[in-house]
Amino acid sequence: MTATSTAPRTPATATPTRSTNSLTSGRLPSWAPWVTLAGSAGLSALLLGIVSLASDAPFNIAGWAVVAAVLYLILITTASTIIEGRRKGVDRLVTGVVVIAFGIAMVPLVSVGVTVVTNGVSGISAEFFNSSMRNVVGEGGGALHAIIGTVLITLAAAVISIPIGIFTAIYLIEYGAGKRLAHAITFLVDVMTGIPSIVAGLFAYALFALFLGPGIRMGIMGAIALAVLMIPVVVRSTEEMLRLVPNELREASYALGVPKWLTISKVVLPTAVAGITTGVMLSISRVIGETAPLLLTAGVATSVNYDLFNGRMMTLPVFAYSQYMNQGIPATAFIDRAWGAALVLIVIVMVLNLVARAVAKFFSPKLGR
Repeated sequence: MTATSTAPRTPATATPTRSTNSLTSGRLPSWAPWVTLAGSAGLSALLLGIVSLASDAPFNIAGWAVVAAVLYLILITTASTIIEGRRKGVDRLVTGVVVIAFGIAMVPLVSVGVTVVTNGVSGISAEFFNSSMRNVVGEGGGALHAIIGTVLITLAAAVISIPIGIFTAIYLIEYGAGKRLAHAITFLVDVMTGIPSIVAGLFAYALFALFLGPGIRMGIMGAIALAVLMIPVVVRSTEEMLRLVPNELREASYALGVPKWLTISKVVLPTAVAGITTGVMLSISRVIGETAPLLLTAGVATSVNYDLFNGRMMTLPVFAYSQYMNQGIPATAFIDRAWGAALVLIVIVMVLNLVARAVAKFFSPKLGR
């Protein structure tokens, strides 16, 4: 019996870890962009402060933001090109331009929101929601008639335009591929997308004037005008969402013997329901603030009107316009009511968007079991 000898194992020695400097390893540290941004902001503030003191002019905030952004792009691009290379430097330049463009786009949005909320809160009260402008010539009164008119007219426009738009998009994608009629419809939809809103109002007014005579004003006329503006938006958005549905889903349904109409209603539409709902809400948001077509069709009223087919009907955009343009005594009451109407209109749009997101989430196909 031979004994086996094994070589003694040498204990493993732990290799010391070295902390590498990101600058020498060809990589900027994570804090470098923020320090560069802060330095650019401080340096631009110093330069513009000296200029404002020398010229005895107020400090230019917009100029400070522009100078700081340009200086930041120059500094971060130069530093990244020297340390990380030209490719990474260009990447940081494009990233900075995109972020700055996003900030510029947010400035008017935030400004409008802050302005409307600040000025609209003073015009909001319990009386604003439970009374109309009937027999009111100065202070007091509210926008109840305008809120009801906006809801009814927009709801009627949605009832008219949403089925027409969705069915038109279904025909273009599922049935009309390559047909002349589909090309003609697509062309007309593209033309309707760019028509001014006043043209839609003139169309609705002329249509009803042919049958009921000139000078007619009704809420349903405003709904028709808004529907003309909504239909192309619904068609285009629904068309794009239906294109995103994979053809494999349709083919799998056809392979099981399911007819085409049932495949569209049970497979295609539920798959695209989230995008379709978003498109519908975009169309509603596009028309709910229209003023010119509603001035021509629904007119101006001071009392509550629940009948779309009888009499004039006030809406929030027209109410805000009329209150601001026809100021009485005291003028502050009219201006406050105009800003309050604008704030209520924005809140209505936000609520509708939240409802649409909830509907899309509830009806969208579930991926898990």
